[in-house]
Amino acid sequence: MSTPEIEARLAILETEVARLKQQLPVSPIPWWQTILGTFANDSAYDEAMQLGQQYRQSLCPDSDSSLDI
Repeated sequence: MSTPEIEARLAILETEVARLKQQLPVSPIPWWQTILGTFANDSAYDEAMQLGQQYRQSLCPDSDSSLDI
């Protein structure tokens, strides 16, 4: 593909990205603040976090066994 062809395609893409950005809703509140507290006092969420932590720890090598000779 020649340079002029690439530049033409890039210009089209830049125009399309600008159009898509204009369609995005503008919110004065960050997205994470809108979901803050969603799982407060939810035992299922607490259990999921505990199980996730146990799983991640199971993937780590046991630091004590590496000291055994």
